[in-house]
Amino acid sequence: MTKNYIYIILAFLCLSASSALAQDSKIQSKVQENTIEGLSFYPNPVTNGKLYISSKNNDDKQITIFDVLGKKVLQSLLTSKELNVASLSPGVYFIKIEEGDSSATRKLIIR
Repeated sequence: MTKNYIYIILAFLCLSASSALAQDSKIQSKVQENTIEGLSFYPNPVTNGKLYISSKNNDDKQITIFDVLGKKVLQSLLTSKELNVASLSPGVYFIKIEEGDSSATRKLIIR
């Protein structure tokens, strides 16, 4: 009977260790994500309907904005620094900025 408990405890420990290793690999993959060098966007919160986005390379950027439920509400190819977001209702959004092989996702607030 005690052998059964030992086997159950060992099985539980093995499963716990393997799930912890899987979580560590997920964290490491997020750390190795290519981010856009010198990325800045302002103002945040946006109050005048215009958002300015710049980076070190200042290449064309693919911009996608999502609401808090994950629904795509705006998509645009940005060739300058100015993005018009006046069509968005006040609230909290997520902005995904892609430049070349790099991307970044940030929180965006519209007032």
